[in-house]
Formats: sequence, C-alpha cells, structure tokens
Amino acid sequence: MTAATVAFTLNGAPVQVPAAGSLLDALREALAIRSAKDGCSPQGQCGCCTVWIDGQPRVACVTQVGRVAGRSVTTIEGLADAREWGQSFADHGGSQCGFCTPGIVMRAAALTEDQRRRPEAVKQAMLAHLCRCTGWQTVVESVIGVGVDANVGRRQAPVDPSASAARARIEGGAAQVVGPQIALGSGGFADDQAPPDALVALRRMDGEWVIGESLAEARALSGKVQGRRTTLPLTWPLEVPPGDWARTLRTTWVEPAYLEPDASWCAPGGEPASPLANGGAFGGKAASDVGRVARELADRHGRVVRVIATREDVVRHGAKRPPIAAGVGADGRGVIRVARTPGIAAAISGYAPSFDVEEVDVAGPPTSTALRGAGWAEAAVLLASLGGGPEWQVRSPNRSSAVAHVDGNDGSVHVRVRCGRALDPVVLRSYCIGAAHMALGWVRSEGLAIDEQGVPGDLTIRSFGILRAVDTPQIEIEIEDDESEPVNGSDAVFAAVATAAWAATGWHETWPTNRGV
Repeated sequence: MTAATVAFTLNGAPVQVPAAGSLLDALREALAIRSAKDGCSPQGQCGCCTVWIDGQPRVACVTQVGRVAGRSVTTIEGLADAREWGQSFADHGGSQCGFCTPGIVMRAAALTEDQRRRPEAVKQAMLAHLCRCTGWQTVVESVIGVGVDANVGRRQAPVDPSASAARARIEGGAAQVVGPQIALGSGGFADDQAPPDALVALRRMDGEWVIGESLAEARALSGKVQGRRTTLPLTWPLEVPPGDWARTLRTTWVEPAYLEPDASWCAPGGEPASPLANGGAFGGKAASDVGRVARELADRHGRVVRVIATREDVVRHGAKRPPIAAGVGADGRGVIRVARTPGIAAAISGYAPSFDVEEVDVAGPPTSTALRGAGWAEAAVLLASLGGGPEWQVRSPNRSSAVAHVDGNDGSVHVRVRCGRALDPVVLRSYCIGAAHMALGWVRSEGLAIDEQGVPGDLTIRSFGILRAVDTPQIEIEIEDDESEPVNGSDAVFAAVATAAWAATGWHETWPTNRGV
C-alpha cells in the first residue's frame, strides 16, 4: 500500500512529502531545509520555525503538513532579498548565534514598508518570537535598517571578519562566526549537519535513550509528552542568614533558556559534533551529555547516530542558575547561602573574600557555575548596591568594568563598558545589549517553578519569564575603547545592569520582582 503524501509548492518548486507530521518535520526531515529551526520541540512558542504559507508568516511546528496541500510555502531560501536582510542583521549586530533569526527575518519581511520603519510595530511583530542573545534592540534596528543607507547602530565601515569573530568568541565563550549568512540560519548547528541516514535517539521519560530510523519513529518510541506550563508558584528555597544587613537578596532557580536545544551526532569511532555550534549557550551546555551519548550509541549500533534533546529534556536535565539567599552589611561583609553547586564557594569567595559562603542541600534541578557569572555576579551586585548611585559600577573577575543606571522617567538603561580593545564595536555592543536584557529579566521576571520533589514544573519556553521585545526598554551602550588586551565585557554589563535594575525597585528582597509568590 502506498503511503499517503502531500504535494505543495516550496520556494516556487513542486514538492511531495509524507502526509504525517508537521510542516516543520516535512521541511527538515523530508526536504533537508534546515533554516527553519526547532527551538521548542514543538510548542509553537519560540517562532524559530516561521515560514510563509501563501505569503503569510506561520509557525511550521504546529502546522500539520496536510494543511499546506496545494499551497505555496516560502522559507528563507526563497526570500528574494534574503541577502539584504542578512547584511542588515550583520551590520547592526542583530544576530549572534543565528538560531532564532531566520524565523525573525521571515516574520519581519512580511511587514509592510511602513511597519518596518516603526520600532513599535516591529516589536509587536516580534511577540511571536523569542531571542535570548540579542536583547531585541539590535533586531529592531536591523529590521528598520533594511534598505536604509545609515541608521542607529549600523556598522559604518568594513571590519576584519577575524576581529569580529574574536570579539564574539570572547563574549560568547565559544568559537563563533559572524556574518550575513549567520542571520539566515547557517550557524553550523549540530542537528543541521547530521547525515540524512542517521539513526535518531531521543530520551524517554525514565531517562533511557531510544533509537528510531527516523525522528517520527524515535518520538513514538520515546513516548514524548508535550510540555505544559505549570500552575505552581515560584518558590525561594533559602532563607536570608540572620544578621544586621544593609541589603538582603533571595533568588530562585533560573533557566539559561538558550534557544537551540542540545543536539549532537557521531559516526562510529568518530568525534561527536559539539552541541555548542555557533555560540556558548551562556554556559548552559557545559555539562551536556548529548555528545557522549552520540558516541556511545554510534559505536554500539555501528551507524551514525543523531541525538536530540527536546525542550522538555533541557528543562528537566539542564543546569540552572543556583538560588541564593544573602545579606551584606554596610562594611561589605556578608553571608551568601547558596544551593550546593560544585565550585560555587570558590566562585564567590574568589571574587568577594568578605563573604562567608554557606552551601545548602536543596531539592531541585542540577545547578552550575558555568552559567553567566554564577556566584561572583550575585556577590558583585550585593557589593555594588552599597554605592551611592544613581550609577552602579561593577568590575568583573577579568578586570573589565561597567557602569549602569536606569532612567527613572522612561526606564531606559544606560551603560558604559570598558573591556580593552573593542575589535568590533558592533559585535561588542550587541553582546552588551543582550547582557543588559538578560539582567533585566533576571531581576524582574525570570524564574523556574519547582515542585516539592525538586522537579521543574515549567516545561514551556514561554514560562521562563524572558523579556519580550515590547517589554524591553531602550538600552544605550557607550564603549570606552582602549588599547589593552580585549576581555569579556558583557558579563560586567550583566552584573552592573542587574544592580541598577534592583536599585530601581527600591531594593526589593526577592527576585524576580515582578512575579508573585
């Protein structure tokens, strides 16, 4: 019996694919169109798989392929002015890892000319998308800048690509490519590079890996259950140590929320593909096991094996920012209680010897010091908060420095950063804006609900509290360039902006400040 198929037009050419599954499955698995990305596995929440159906932007992961029978589908490969879009995103720093930007470009390219020139209209269009890297402002500038000779944030002169890549590597913590092709989806992500005849491995709920000849078969074998947003409230698991404190602070678990789920592939006897691809995932993938699993399964089965972590896997098994409860006195001495995490005491004490560190066993997901500034950033914020304001200064362990303040009238964020030679000011500015965005979310909205057994309840990417484009204030970055050795500057920006955002709340004791207990 012949399997049912669906015919439609893809980028102007007729195609025929299996009738089962989503349009995203058809594009990626049957047609090898890898510009459409799977960031939420598939929850219809991240926008990374946005394509056009009959000229209108649609999320492919929750569109059954049967619904496009006889219709026209356009991906970024079929976008007539894709090169111009990629160049604008590169010139404005609107793309870092490049995972979310193909979908963003497809959404933005469907806007009218008038809408593209209005920042608020662009931000409204971005409600269908999430981006963890850029902080949205450079995305908006990139959209406005398509077809415009000069505007805010645009690179005004050619820069040595190696200098751009070097700055991206310094800020992102991993090898990274910078250029127009990255915004169009060519970031070298592991799951995009896997051979088409590879076996596919997914994790079952009990943690065991199962293998299928296809993604659809592996999903069926794994018994994948779609993640949901919990009704559980956020909790703050640690109590502030007793003492006479000038400032006290309690935080909860925070999900790194990188958009590309962990993935790898490996040939028998070979080296597994890195799950990092074109970026460092803010340290969230430092302990990822997908490469090891890919190698073991490839050797066991004698075939190439492609290993994919679902969004639910990332939440359940990936490392989080450890919760703290702390107090600091006016003299700068204090106590930080923190969920027990390998290396956390050294990270805090190495930066702030005036703090005593108390590690506490807490039921919860794994935590890690690999995440952006974990440990030292909390200590830096507490110490910086003792300053007089309205500007708040932080010096990072690598001796970069940042000064930040939040305007009390319009909420805009203003930052000065010094981190050696800029190498590429556009790339550095992009990373600093992204760090400011992450800091604002850390203070105001980000948190992960954990049940009494320590299991994450929030399994959808929208539940983590990442600030949307419409919620993000204007962020101004001033780079104090000098001739010293270039070092990471965005981590200092992260801590300085967190301090300024905290000050704007009147030093509210619990973070996030804008989500209820």
